[in-house]
Amino acid sequence: MRGNSVVLPRAKTYLADHDQFTISIITRYEILRGLKAKDAEKQMARFEVFCEKTRILAITDEVVLRAADIYADLYKRGQMIGDADILIAACALTQNCGIVTNNEEHFRRIKTLEIANWLK
Repeated sequence: MRGNSVVLPRAKTYLADHDQFTISIITRYEILRGLKAKDAEKQMARFEVFCEKTRILAITDEVVLRAADIYADLYKRGQMIGDADILIAACALTQNCGIVTNNEEHFRRIKTLEIANWLK
């Protein structure tokens, strides 16, 4: 997000409306694994500061049940996506949230999930 002339204004507008960002614990994992794989110490420290100010959605039983429903629907339609994306979507849906992603192709397959792409 840092230095991106398109994303930054949208993030600021979002924060003005919502007071804080919300991410799933899966998103936290995906970002951390990438940073650790690159030994990106400075970015990890910045990400930890970001997480301290961010609402992080846990995987609850409600999320697991919603994820199983999403999986079954995608499977029956032959439009499978990865488990991580299914869990991220389930976290969002159980909290009546949408998601911000550049991976619109996968997430559009999930009915009722609101999607925004701040890079466009």
